[in-house]
Amino acid sequence: MTIRTPADLEGLTHVGRLVALTLRRLESAVAPGVSTAELDRMAERFLTARGARSGPQRDYEFPGFVCLSVNDEIVHGIPGPRTLRGGDLLKIDVTAECGGYLADAAISVPVPPVSDLARRLVSCAREAFEEAMRVTRAGLPIAGIGRAVEATAGRHGFHVVRELCGHGVGRRVHEPPEIPNYDEPLRRDLLEEGMVIAVEPILAASPGRALESDDRWTILTESGCLAAHHEHTLVVQKGEPLVLTAAA
Repeated sequence: MTIRTPADLEGLTHVGRLVALTLRRLESAVAPGVSTAELDRMAERFLTARGARSGPQRDYEFPGFVCLSVNDEIVHGIPGPRTLRGGDLLKIDVTAECGGYLADAAISVPVPPVSDLARRLVSCAREAFEEAMRVTRAGLPIAGIGRAVEATAGRHGFHVVRELCGHGVGRRVHEPPEIPNYDEPLRRDLLEEGMVIAVEPILAASPGRALESDDRWTILTESGCLAAHHEHTLVVQKGEPLVLTAAA
């Protein structure tokens, strides 16, 4: 969506803060022996108590409140009895709706003890997001975001998951435009002031396709390698973007 009124910004800011607080709560609860179902229930209790709903449930009938993906699960992992173990890499993806507005964000959380590969992959995904923010300005090409993400991944020896991308957000989970995490030299459309988008570097430790699992929701790396995901919802401005889901 594109922000048209002060009420739009107020509604998005509110739900963005709820998403940020949920991510913080879940991150603090990650430990060996904790199940993904427990984390999902924690998110559901926190958000429903504040009048929010699950965006994936509302828009897609997802069988969980949030998406929790472990190790080679890239995105859309279904919460369940699986318990976290030391060395796992958990992706927490929270999309919430409140008052008709949605915000979407994700972080990657290593479960101690953390391997060097997981540490570097998570750090690279964060750096790729930060580099993308440098070129997220009204009037600049949308393709610049993917160019920045892909270049950052390559510098560190990691790989963009090309089948998954960022997107517009605000009234529904996925809205136009698509924002790939790789360079599209022929793409000419520009970022517009007030545009609300989710920028989300999604990286894998090894090259390969993204595959759908038997549950028809979870997306996996083809090689079984680790994947990392770092995402925030933001508002495009003439200068630095306003990151809605990083609110304290």
